[in-house]
Amino acid sequence: MSISSFEFDDTILSQGAAISRRLHQLRTETFPPDAQKTLRKFTMGEVAHYLGMSQSNLKRLHIEKKGPEPEQASGGRRFYSIQQVQQLREFLDQDKAESARRYLPYRRRGEKLQVVAVVNFKGGSGKTTTAAHLSQHLALTGHRVLSVDLDPQASLTSLFGFQPEIDDNPSFYNALRYDDERMPLADVIRPTNFPTLDIVPANLDLQEFEYETPLAMQSGEGKRFYTRLGNSLAEIDDRYDVCVIDCPPQLGYLTLSALSASTSVLITVHPAMLDLMSMSQFLIMLGNLSRTVKAAGASFNIDWLRYLVTRFEPGDVPQTQMLGFMQSMLPREILSTPMVKSTAISDAGLTKQTIYEIEKGRFNRDTYDRAIECLDAVNFEIQGLIHKTWGRI
Repeated sequence: MSISSFEFDDTILSQGAAISRRLHQLRTETFPPDAQKTLRKFTMGEVAHYLGMSQSNLKRLHIEKKGPEPEQASGGRRFYSIQQVQQLREFLDQDKAESARRYLPYRRRGEKLQVVAVVNFKGGSGKTTTAAHLSQHLALTGHRVLSVDLDPQASLTSLFGFQPEIDDNPSFYNALRYDDERMPLADVIRPTNFPTLDIVPANLDLQEFEYETPLAMQSGEGKRFYTRLGNSLAEIDDRYDVCVIDCPPQLGYLTLSALSASTSVLITVHPAMLDLMSMSQFLIMLGNLSRTVKAAGASFNIDWLRYLVTRFEPGDVPQTQMLGFMQSMLPREILSTPMVKSTAISDAGLTKQTIYEIEKGRFNRDTYDRAIECLDAVNFEIQGLIHKTWGRI
């Protein structure tokens, strides 16, 4: 028996409402509406790793009572809060005995704000997960980071502990809009549970920029839409070292604006035939649109472009073949370490956490260690590209 159009509409509306209610219930159970994100403490081994020093040197500092006093747990293990890690960086950077190297990797005179656009035309490529972990990794290694959620679906915002369906936070749209209600970007930025990491949250209002820009073009104001995002970032340029933008999975005005403001582009891709076909179409469309926007006066000043293979399963023969195919086609552009598929990452996301946030005791040790090792390899490689652009490598 066929379903009439009225029955079809009625069916999908009722199913959508039912799924929405159930998801809201699950979110409320795992992360109540009034919940505030906290952050676990970090072991001496983890702190030494992200500081870039040996654990024995960190222990020596503690014995000599230099720097903040870590919390001591049963068994003699010592833990630092994320605030203490930052205090330790500041102490080491000022201590004459330790300051032969820089522990605060802030931008120096002449070094420009690095704006990394994380993009893909196809959903499910790990784009938001990549942007979240990269932002937090850069904060853990001492950088001042602004994470921008430019996707109206607001997945990155939710992962950072904000709830767009409940919170009344503005989005980047408030700093991009064409009317008199436009706000300074500084008024949109919100702090996170990492002291050197802030976020520009997202909500459904971002989609208004896609609708309003064609209308604004008719009056002339929208013809240079691609400059608006970059101009907003220029307002807060001196506050951050790196800006990571999670772009929407579509080639619209928001994505083109982000690319125009970016200094680097990170394209996430799942190593499967359909995903590679989609990516090839994405690249062709992006190139053609970029030429059109460039002809209108935009400038794309990209220092580097890299592809990150995500959700990779080493035991999957077709995926391994696709990875080899990409490495043969783009040997210099593919990051050397693919991001493996990990249950630890997906399980952490159920409670709106990342691998850097969640207690490692929640997982099998080998599962956690594989995930964190892979994430660090990817993110340290990207960090190296950023520092190379600054001329430090």
